[in-house]
This record gives sequence, C-alpha cells and structure tokens, in this order.
Amino acid sequence: MSIFENLNQSPAPAVNTAKPEEGSFTFVFNALPESAEEMKRLPEARLDTPYKTAALTVCALCAYAAAPEIGREMLDFLKGPAPLSPYEISFLNDRFREGKHIPFSYFAGATPENNYTPSQPFTVTVFSNPYSFQNEGWATLHLNSGGADSPRQIKLRLKPSEGKWYLSEQMIMVGIRTPQKDDPWA
Repeated sequence: MSIFENLNQSPAPAVNTAKPEEGSFTFVFNALPESAEEMKRLPEARLDTPYKTAALTVCALCAYAAAPEIGREMLDFLKGPAPLSPYEISFLNDRFREGKHIPFSYFAGATPENNYTPSQPFTVTVFSNPYSFQNEGWATLHLNSGGADSPRQIKLRLKPSEGKWYLSEQMIMVGIRTPQKDDPWA
C-alpha cells in the first residue's frame, strides 16, 4: 500500500452544517407514501432540513397506523444510523391500540368533529421556536394537532458527514381529544 493512495481519492463533498433557518414550513402531499421506496422518491426525502424529516415522520406514522411493518421501514429510513429500538416499537404498538387517528391529527383540516379526516391534499406545518436550535446539530421542532391545545415536538439530529437530519425522538404520539365517533358524550 502506497502512502500516496489517499491523494488520488476525490475530496469529500461539501456538506452544509449551518444552523437551519427558523420559521414555519408547510409541506403538501397529494397522496401519502405507501412504502419506504415511495417515501424515498419524495423531494422531502433528501432530509436536508429538519423540517422535511419532521413532515415525513408524520407520513410514516400514518403508514404505521395502516400497516405497521411498512411504517417501521419508513421510520427506520428516517432514523438513519439508529433504527427503531424494541422499546420504541413497543411504545408505538401501545399508542396505536388506543386508535389509529393520532398521526392524522397533524394534517390540516383534521379535527375530533370529523374523526380526524384530513383535508386533501395532505398538508402539515412544522415550525420552530427560539429554543429549537439551542444545541448545535440538534433540532426540536413543533407541530399542531387538531386534537390538542398545545404543540407537540419532534427531535432531530444532524449527521454532519451526510448533511442529513434524522429523526431522534418523536413526542407526537400522545393523547389527543377523542374522535367524535368514539366519544360517548358527543
């Protein structure tokens, strides 16, 4: 092995590791992806901003509601080098026993009164606050649910060598108001 072999290798591509722009970003999906491969073909799947990864997390959780194995594949893609742990899978399975409506509540138009049926096209808004980017390489972003009074969070982590933002932790699969069809007091 020659000491000069490394000189012939092309340089690593430049990666943008600058702090992401703060604000509110809206993503529109004409249809929800039905496989990990479909998700990977979406422009948001470049994962070059934490907002894109957060929006795709909502799509993946909707897929999990319909077909857990497909949803797991999507979430594993979004989690990058740290796939879902057995604990995370158990947590999701537990959350979905209470109903499959929770992830759909983050799309525009989804409310308890319409049993969390989103308007189409599927539209989700992800936003930051002044504390979202306090730690370099990490982002805590927020989403509003049509069934909750306060925003929910998604935590993401930058992999600098790729310039991609991966899902670290989601706090959106928590209790929301009961859909009208399941509410005995409606």
